[in-house]
Amino acid sequence: MALWPVQHAKARFSELLDACQREVPQVVSRRGTEAAVLVPIEQWNRLQAAARPSLKQPLLAPHARTEELVPSRGGARRRPVVEL
Repeated sequence: MALWPVQHAKARFSELLDACQREVPQVVSRRGTEAAVLVPIEQWNRLQAAARPSLKQPLLAPHARTEELVPSRGGARRRPVVEL
């Protein structure tokens, strides 16, 4: 990944965008520390889809899905009963 200081990224944004689409994601730094990454939209969409599980997936799965949706029982600790 190429590193662009924020001043250069602002001054040559179209070049930064072209480099992102043509090559690899481009990193923008502010005061020497990495601040942001510019990635192509296709890669961004793939990352977003992978990071966010869909409710549709477990509901349409061919196997039983109740084990995934129902919490396990019997693990709760109970307080002792004190006789009065």
